[in-house]
Amino acid sequence: MDVADQLVRSADDGDVNGVSRWLGQGAVVDAPDGDGRTALDRAAQKGHADVVRRLVEAGADLEQQAGEYRESTPLCLAASRGHTAVVGVLLDAGSRTGAQGRLGYVPLVLAATTGDEGHPETVALLLDRGVDINAVMKHRTALDWAVRFGQEEMVHRLLGRGAVPSAETLATAREHLGCHPERRRKTERIALALLSVDIAPATGREPGTEAGNLA
Repeated sequence: MDVADQLVRSADDGDVNGVSRWLGQGAVVDAPDGDGRTALDRAAQKGHADVVRRLVEAGADLEQQAGEYRESTPLCLAASRGHTAVVGVLLDAGSRTGAQGRLGYVPLVLAATTGDEGHPETVALLLDRGVDINAVMKHRTALDWAVRFGQEEMVHRLLGRGAVPSAETLATAREHLGCHPERRRKTERIALALLSVDIAPATGREPGTEAGNLA
């Protein structure tokens, strides 16, 4: 096993002393292991904040390709798994928060919608750091995706932080109801939450029309 593999293994294990040791022995900070994964990639995925901090200090590329298929970035990996401390380290180091990676992932959207109800603490951190709550990934905002996935708690959290629903957001709720009639009451509650705030842009319809379609 060469020094690059040893560095990545230490990062994957959360062994910050091992990471420092291999870096001190000449390991290139972003050198991939035999699987094509780097130390920062593995540490961000596993949630090892101290290791991530050490790698960033050593000059690791914040926007490097990451993930099993090189489709992501370290920040997106951490956000999608709710590794809030890692997200904080990466933000402190200057990681971008807009669409990134080969597939145009948006960290906030991933944090809000991965898992049953997303990762509230990670979402809160991103928003506290000034991330655009209405940023779009694949033509949908975090709120749109949360509605699409029927994530009632996250919908309320995002609305409470200033997310702006649109006519398309309400249409997504209707679509979710059609696909999941067994979740009717939950979807109706989501629709009522959406209708409790201003809808933008104006649709030319009365809000009651949308509500009626979901009732």
